[in-house]
Amino acid sequence: MKNRPLRFYCFSPTVMVLTFIIEVSLMVYVLFRYKLNTLTRLVAALLFCLALFQLAEYKICGTHGNAEAWARAGFVAITMLPPLGLHLALYIVKRGWLVLNTLAYITAAGFIYLFTFGQHTFSGHVCGGNYVIFQLDYVVSNFYYFYYYGWLLITIMLCLQFYYESKQASVRKALKWLVIGYLAFLVPTTVINSYSPATKAGVPSIMCGFAVLFALILAIGVLPPASKAKPVKKKS
Repeated sequence: MKNRPLRFYCFSPTVMVLTFIIEVSLMVYVLFRYKLNTLTRLVAALLFCLALFQLAEYKICGTHGNAEAWARAGFVAITMLPPLGLHLALYIVKRGWLVLNTLAYITAAGFIYLFTFGQHTFSGHVCGGNYVIFQLDYVVSNFYYFYYYGWLLITIMLCLQFYYESKQASVRKALKWLVIGYLAFLVPTTVINSYSPATKAGVPSIMCGFAVLFALILAIGVLPPASKAKPVKKKS
């Protein structure tokens, strides 16, 4: 029997636009269902960035508009996910940690500048029908994955630390679901990459394909208990 290439049809353009609709719907739900404050803004911003990347992929694979411009917009969107996620975790536990939070946003700003104005950041893209392969500059790509996975892992570790330190059931529940949300797209992506190393070139596309689970968990699992968390009493 001949070996057949591994295919992931769940990342087709049709599913991309459906995922976009789901994530936008969740964003609208969050904004209208909950009081508008820092918490809901952070969750809504995460959902918006996820939706924008899906729209960018659809535009690229559907040959609608300037592919390079949409690739830049898509990467700007997902570049904001790590600092926003860290900010959300710190806000849930009412920890300032301004230096760490600021560092996350500064590193994101550096990559956003490259993705927006860099002339040689992108060398092209391939839409295989299953997922999009973005051809990034080799050096930029290596630093970007270090940036992306680095901040995600830092956020997960902090969530676990805060989970065991917190005495509030609502905070612990929100943090638990936030970790589950991260793992919901990190673990499947890692499994796929391990099974088929050739898919590593499509990590952003594959990861955001699974990130619809993260979007659902944010709106249904993280936000409800986080919105009930009580302010931490300052020690006198």
